[in-house]
Amino acid sequence: MNAPVHPPLGGEAISLAQALNRRCACRTLDTDRLRRHLETDPSLAGLADEITRTRPHLVSSTAVFLSPEDLVKIGELIAAIERVVALPGYRAAVMAAAPAIAKLEFGPQGVLFGFDFHLSASGPKLIEINTNAGGALVNAALARAQAACCEEAERDIFVHAGDPWRFEEQIYAMFEQEWRSQRRGLPLGCIAIVDDQPGEQYLHPEFRLFERLFARFGARSLIADARALEYRDGRLWHADTAIDLVYNRLTDFYFEESGHSALRAAYEAGATVVTPHPRAHALYANKRNLEWLGNAAALQAFDVPDDDRALLLEHIPATEPVTEDNAQRLWSQRRGYFFKPVSGYGGKAAYRGDKLTHRVWSEIRAQQYVAQALVLPSGRIVAGDGPAIELKLDVRAYAYAGTVQLVAARLYQGQTTNFRTPGGGFAPVFVARPDI
Repeated sequence: MNAPVHPPLGGEAISLAQALNRRCACRTLDTDRLRRHLETDPSLAGLADEITRTRPHLVSSTAVFLSPEDLVKIGELIAAIERVVALPGYRAAVMAAAPAIAKLEFGPQGVLFGFDFHLSASGPKLIEINTNAGGALVNAALARAQAACCEEAERDIFVHAGDPWRFEEQIYAMFEQEWRSQRRGLPLGCIAIVDDQPGEQYLHPEFRLFERLFARFGARSLIADARALEYRDGRLWHADTAIDLVYNRLTDFYFEESGHSALRAAYEAGATVVTPHPRAHALYANKRNLEWLGNAAALQAFDVPDDDRALLLEHIPATEPVTEDNAQRLWSQRRGYFFKPVSGYGGKAAYRGDKLTHRVWSEIRAQQYVAQALVLPSGRIVAGDGPAIELKLDVRAYAYAGTVQLVAARLYQGQTTNFRTPGGGFAPVFVARPDI
């Protein structure tokens, strides 16, 4: 049976998922359950309170609903992108403009990619790809900590988009696969979860969750500041501990900063397995890639099969680089675009065209930016302390090697996701079943 069409809002026929997102303001988060799922080991005691105290808008108390059709399309699109990335023509085009470090290939695919979508009337639209997508373990715990607001929801609606109960097993299996792809037959020693000043990072609680996850599967791990690493005697070290695998959370995607020289040297020498790595960022996350992935002529030149080409063109908004040749046109048509830095992340220095000032536009023209056809985010009604409010939402699919493993959402106000919105933050995604 097809998904039902619910009574219209303002004359518009909407799906069950849309109706739930717009009308159901129930709070479904069970905070006691979340505490149990976060604090699975004595070493994590107090983590839930720390998040509540210092990161009050990291997680939302409500859930987001997705139609089965949109979930299927998200999976099909991610699989199609993986097939395109494997094509020689696409790789040659990307690598022609990539830095030398991105041209090194050691075998690993790259863990925990995040494919971010806006939901539109014509289906999900891919707005960007991230190769160091955060929040995976937080979202898995959050998905397991929901309590249905009614019997019908428990029976019919609370169907997970992915399997949060097996997600940790899948994550560790990914890291093992990454290790084997470069170090076949050798035992995995110590894993370092690496970022700049990791204790100061907003998602530092998740680093602690990864540390515990690795321990659960018998692997040694530590959280390390990238600037505290040393490359000596042909190995990467943190103090007196040799590092075999780096779970890379840096946003210096090509290890260009001076404080990352040890990691860069170890990676270039193939002395340490690094995931995700510079090559993955060049192939997937550079915003210029969206220009090709959403361009009919480019896809045809890469010999992308017709079905995949049609799928990508339907679900990837047209994207083009900002150049001196098109700057005047893009400025005059700016209300129809979203402008993003080529190597940006987390919505930093990204702007909706209708919010641009002449000063910001001059900065955009002086840097490397892309203009992406604007796809407005859909909304989710959220119950606050006062009247219910509508927040914007993005959907993030965590994937490995072209396969979706978990789907989550982010609720926010403003131009981009920001984790500063009361009632907002990460939210679990449930699928509204088509046979209700």
